Amino acid sequence: MTSILVVDDDAEICDLVSQALSAQGYQVTSVGDGTAMRCALEGEVIDLIILDLMLPGEDGLSLCRHLRATTATPIIMLTAMGSEIDRVVGLEMGADDYLAKPFSTRELLARIRAVLRRSGPSFPTVPTNPQDVNTEGRTGEVFVFSGWTLDAKRRRLTSSDGVLVEMTSGEFDLLLAFLRHPHQVLSRDQLLDLARGRVSGPLDRTIDVQVGRLRRKMEDDPKSPDLLKTVRGGGYVLAVNVDIK
Repeated sequence: MTSILVVDDDAEICDLVSQALSAQGYQVTSVGDGTAMRCALEGEVIDLIILDLMLPGEDGLSLCRHLRATTATPIIMLTAMGSEIDRVVGLEMGADDYLAKPFSTRELLARIRAVLRRSGPSFPTVPTNPQDVNTEGRTGEVFVFSGWTLDAKRRRLTSSDGVLVEMTSGEFDLLLAFLRHPHQVLSRDQLLDLARGRVSGPLDRTIDVQVGRLRRKMEDDPKSPDLLKTVRGGGYVLAVNVDIK
């Protein structure tokens, strides 16, 4: 049974989320602060964490940073409506997705399922352009590009000197979308749909944040990238050749 940890000091939200997730077959543990979160993580295996930004004591951003440094467990951040800076910083800290309050349990369930699919071993194939016949539908692909190797089945990215680079599920999905569409300019909406399976809102900067994180991990000079280039008014493009094994 999939185990989910809810970290929120609002008892009403915890009860609502716990009831909705339990009804869908998830095992749910609810805690109200960072100290209780750490205790819960020590006592059981958690498959996904729903983490509120505004918590008493140590806040959600600090906890997210701690979690990402110590575990690969997927994180969905809960943020205040309209707080774009909080969403961006949360993604920078390593959150896999975010959801603004107030939210519907239906949307939360959809986000949970999407994040678990991306982070699990049996992740879905990223949708591809029907014209990309060389890459469509493969789940065991190994992509080789500019000295880098991405083993899609094992979800492993290695550099030219064999160093394994850790990625969040969101970073993996975004890189996979680029690798399946090399030299093709992709808008933010297209990338969000390809990598995350949802439509962006007017203030959604998820893709910008994820691209920035990939650049810091992969580019020699993130400010002057050679791999993931910005196309003004268009979006982004993977500007190198890709071989698929």
